[in-house]
Amino acid sequence: MADAYLGFLRTTLPDDLLSVLGDLLNHLEKGEYDAILQSPQVAILLGLRDNEKIKDIATSDFPLWSDYIFRRLGLLLANREEESQDSAAYLQHLFLVVAVACLYAFLQSNVTGPPLAFSSSKLLFPQEISSNPSAVFKLRQDLIHSLGADGEAAYKLTPNIELLCLADTILSSPPIQKNVKAAAWVKLRTTFLHQRLLSEIAPSLQSSIYETLEVLEADLLSSESQYSTPELRVLFLLERASIHTHHGLDKKARSDLDEAASQRHFEFALTGLLGKRTKFQQFDTSQLLVLARSAVNTNEAPSEEVKVDSSRPKNLDLNDDTLLESISFVDTSISSTDIKDESKLPASLTALDPANQPLLEPLDSIILLSLASSITNTSPSDGLTREETIPYATRVLDGGSSNWQVYTQALLVRSRIEGYKSRTIERGLLQLQALVDQVIADTTSDSPAPTGTTTFLPKANETDSAPVSERMKYIFQLCSPSRWELEAELASRWVSMGGLRSALEIYERLEMWAEAALCWAATEREDKAKKIIRRQLFHATTGPDETADLDEEKWEGRLREPAPADAPRLYCLLGDIDHDTAMYETAWIVSNNRYARAQRSLGRHYFTLKDYDRAITAYSASLKMNALNQSSWFALGCAHLELSQFKNAVESFSRCVQLDDTDAEAWSNLAAALLHLRPAEPSSPKEEKEEEEDGPASHPLAAHHTTPQQPRLDALKAFRRAAALKHDSYRIWSNLLTVAASTIPPAYNDIIRAQTRICELRGATDGETCVDESILAALVRHIAIVATEPYDPAKPGLARMVVELVDKHVVPLITASAKLWQVVARLALFRRQPSSALAAHEKAWRAVTGQPGWETGSKEQWQGVVDATVELADAYESLGEMERTEGLAAGSGELVAKDWRFKARSAVRGIMGRGKESWEGTEGWERLVLALEGLKGGR
Repeated sequence: MADAYLGFLRTTLPDDLLSVLGDLLNHLEKGEYDAILQSPQVAILLGLRDNEKIKDIATSDFPLWSDYIFRRLGLLLANREEESQDSAAYLQHLFLVVAVACLYAFLQSNVTGPPLAFSSSKLLFPQEISSNPSAVFKLRQDLIHSLGADGEAAYKLTPNIELLCLADTILSSPPIQKNVKAAAWVKLRTTFLHQRLLSEIAPSLQSSIYETLEVLEADLLSSESQYSTPELRVLFLLERASIHTHHGLDKKARSDLDEAASQRHFEFALTGLLGKRTKFQQFDTSQLLVLARSAVNTNEAPSEEVKVDSSRPKNLDLNDDTLLESISFVDTSISSTDIKDESKLPASLTALDPANQPLLEPLDSIILLSLASSITNTSPSDGLTREETIPYATRVLDGGSSNWQVYTQALLVRSRIEGYKSRTIERGLLQLQALVDQVIADTTSDSPAPTGTTTFLPKANETDSAPVSERMKYIFQLCSPSRWELEAELASRWVSMGGLRSALEIYERLEMWAEAALCWAATEREDKAKKIIRRQLFHATTGPDETADLDEEKWEGRLREPAPADAPRLYCLLGDIDHDTAMYETAWIVSNNRYARAQRSLGRHYFTLKDYDRAITAYSASLKMNALNQSSWFALGCAHLELSQFKNAVESFSRCVQLDDTDAEAWSNLAAALLHLRPAEPSSPKEEKEEEEDGPASHPLAAHHTTPQQPRLDALKAFRRAAALKHDSYRIWSNLLTVAASTIPPAYNDIIRAQTRICELRGATDGETCVDESILAALVRHIAIVATEPYDPAKPGLARMVVELVDKHVVPLITASAKLWQVVARLALFRRQPSSALAAHEKAWRAVTGQPGWETGSKEQWQGVVDATVELADAYESLGEMERTEGLAAGSGELVAKDWRFKARSAVRGIMGRGKESWEGTEGWERLVLALEGLKGGR
C-alpha cells in the first residue's frame, strides 16, 4: 500500500475517469514514475512531441522553463474546440497524476531513495538541452533561483529540481485548481516542500500553506465529508502536525497529535519504573520509559504490516564499558506505577512487560516521534529535555519497526539526543553518519552535486533497504530531512565535538558557504569567515579570481553580477561579524525590500544603541514582510515602551501573545503598557463610523477603553497570565500584587496569592521587607469591616485565607517591623484573640524602642517612639481586662493581663527616663506625661 493520498484521489474520481486513469495510478503506486512521464500527453506538454495548436510555443520565448510549461499547459487545457467537457476533465486529472508523480520522484531522489531508474533531465528537457550538461546546469540554476521567496534562497545544489518545478507549475494552473478536487492536497505538499528548501521560513509561503490547510480541513477532517475516513483523518492530522512543528507552532502540533492518538485509541504514557542503567549499578533507581500499545481494531482484518521487517537500517550497538545497551527493569509487576497525577495507568498498559513491549503500528510510532520533536522544539536544549525525549524514540526502536522509513526516523531522533552525552556521543555520531551514508547511497543518481563523500563505515547491505512504496507511505507525516539537511546536521555535530576540519569539508562540498563562515566565526576566526562570505559576493581585489591567492586575497573587488541567490543572508552575516549597519541595508536592497532578517538585525543594532526611533522603523519594516515573527513584535513593543508610546506598545505585545501565549515576559510587558494607557473619551458617531471604515482594531486590548478601570483590569489579567507562566519571577508577582491592590475594588484573592508567592520566593533572603505593609494592613482592615459575624476558622473564605497568609508566611519573617506587628495585632483582635493581640502590640513597641540612638536622634525618631508607647498604653488599657479566649486558660475567666496598669506605667516611665535628657519639655514629652496621668489609680 502506497501513500494514502492515492486512495483519496481514487475516491474523488468519477468511475469513467477511474477506469481510464487506472493504469497510471497503478504505476504511481509501484513507483514507476517514468511510465507516467513518458505518456503522449506529457510529451506534448513538455514540447517533446508536435502539436498543431501549440507548436509555436518555444522555450526561447520564456525566461524560465517553468513559464514555458505553464503557457503550454494553459493552452492545452483551454483548447476545447474538438474536445468534449469529459476529455477536458480527463486532461486535468491526467496532469494532476503527472504532478503527483513528479512530487514523489523528487522526494525519492532527495529524501527516501532508492535512486531513480531514469534521468529526469533526459526525460523532461528537450534534446538540445538534455544533451548539453552546461545547458542543463544553467536551466536548473535558473529554476532554483526562481524558488527564492521573501529574500530566502533555496538550496543551490538541489538535485532534480525540475521535478518539483513541474509539479508546482501544473498545480498552479487555474483549471486544475478549480475543477480537480484532489489538487489542493498535492498543492499543499508541494508548497510545504518548497518552504523546506529555503534557509529560513518565508512568510508568503507560510500564508499560502495555512490557507490551503483551511480548505482541506472541511474535506478531510469533517465527519460529514464523503471522502473522509478514520485512517485518512489521522494521516492528515499527523501531516498537519509536521507542518506546525516546522513553523514552530508546537502548541497546534501537540493538539493535532493528541487528536490523532484519540482517534486511533492509541494508549501511551511517559512514566517511571525501577531499573538499572549501568553495568555496575547495584541498586535499582527510577528510570523514564514510555509504555505504549497499539489499539486492536476488531472491525478490520489483522494488519499484515505489523511485523518486524528484516529490511531496515542498521541499529548500531552502544558498546560502552559502563552503560547497558538498554535499561534493565526490575522483574516485578508494574501495576503500582503511577503517572504524575497519581492516577493509575490504563489496564492495557499495566499488563505490559517494559523490557518486551509489543510492536507498534506505524502511525502510532509516528505519533511518538512527532511528540519527541515537539518537546525538543518548545523546551530548552538541556539534559532534562533530552531525558524526557529519548524514551519516545527508544519505544519505537524496541523490537524493530514495521516500516522502513519510520525506523530510520526513530534512529535519527535518537542520534540527535545521544549527541550530547559523553557515554552515548560516539554511538550518536556513528548512527548519524550511517544514516547519512544510507541516504546518500540511496539518492545519488543524476545529480549536479559533488558525490565525493567519505565514510569510515562499511557500505549498507541490500537487505538494509526497502521498496519505494514502503519508503513513501508515511514520508509526509514524518517530514524526514533531505540528504543535504542530514549532511549539514552531521557537520554541525562535528563542530560541537571539535571536528572543525570534518565539518568544513562537508559544508564546502555542499557549498553551504554561510554555514562554513559561521563555523569559522564560532572558533573566533572572523577573518576566515569574512573571506568565505566576501568571496561569494565580490571578485578578487586585483586580477582574475582563478589566479587569486586564497590565503592572502581579501575579495574586495567589484560586486559579482548577478548576485548569488543567498546574497541577503551573506550580507547580514557580514554585518554580524563587523557590526556594520551598511551590510544590513545592502541586504535589504539586494532582496528588493523583502528580506525581513535584514531589518531585524538593524532594529537590534539600533535598540542596543538606545536609538529607539530608528529601531521602531526597522522592526516595523521587518514585520511588514513577516508579521508572524514573535520576537520582532516583542522588540518593537519594548522600543515603544522606552518612548512612552503606550498604545503602540499595547498593540505590539498583544500581537506577541497572540503568536505565543506562553511568553510570560510579553504578558508582563503588555500589562505594564496597559497600566499607562489612559482611557479615551467616548467617540462621537462620526468618529465611530470613520473607525469602522478604517477596519477593525488590531486587538481588543488596543481599542479605546471607555471606563477608567478597564486598562487596569486588563493589566491585572495580563499579570495573572504572566505569573502563571513564570511562577518563579519575583518581579512579576510583585507587579501583580501592586496592580491587584490598586483596582476598585481590590482583587483580594490575587493580593493574597501574590503576597504568599513573594514570601515563598524572597522570604529566605529578604525577610520581612518582601511583605508590603500598607497592602497587608488594608487587607486586614477590609476583612474586619465587611465581617458580619465572628470569625470562624472552619469556614472557608477571604478571612481564612488572610489568616493563613499572616500566620504561615508573614509572622515567621517579622523581625523589626512595628507596622507588621500592628497588623498582626489587628488581625488577632478580629479573630477574638486579645492575648495574642496584646503580645503583638508589645512586640511592635519593642521593635520601635529597640532601635539604637533614638534618645539623641531626630525629632521624627522621638515622635515615633512616643506614638508607639502611647499606642501600647492604650492597648494595655483596652485589652488587659478582657478574658482569655485561647490556650489552656480559655473560658476560665482569667484576664489577659491583670497587672496591665503596672506594665503600662513601667513602659511609659522607662521611655521618659531614657529620653528625659534630650526631649523633656517637647510636645512628645507632654503626651507621655498625660498618658502616665491617665494610668494612675488602681494597681
